[in-house]
Amino acid sequence: MVKKYLVTFLISMVPLIELRGGVPFAIASGLPLLPSYITCIIGNILPVPFIFFFARKILVWGSDKKYIGKFFSWCLRKGEKGGRKLQKKAGNGLYVALFLFVGIPLPGTGAWTGTLAASILDMDFKKSVKAIIAGVVLAGIIMGCGTYIVKFIIELI
Repeated sequence: MVKKYLVTFLISMVPLIELRGGVPFAIASGLPLLPSYITCIIGNILPVPFIFFFARKILVWGSDKKYIGKFFSWCLRKGEKGGRKLQKKAGNGLYVALFLFVGIPLPGTGAWTGTLAASILDMDFKKSVKAIIAGVVLAGIIMGCGTYIVKFIIELI
């Protein structure tokens, strides 16, 4: 059981998968909802400060390196594009937009991309983290409900 929680935690830390994969994995593994939900949230939020303060610097540094340059450049462009799009649409409601960007589980959104965008836009760290945490909580609720609905439908069939 501890192994399943550890896998759930690690899945939630992985970029692009994040909590959106951790919650369905936990439910499919038969783990209790509340402890696995909390495990996913912690796993998804843990990298946020590191991403905010170091990701942009590392991506800029690695963007011209031989083996990692293409991937690092892609990540940097993705963060810049997400940040510009977020800033353009949000105007004064930038932190609400960040919350929704992280909270609505669509491909290319989430804590990693949202944090990178906040870092690139030089947004306030504390306000950004609050918006990101709230977004992760919302995404977890949406993914949990969605997973249980799908599980219920499959069990009916």
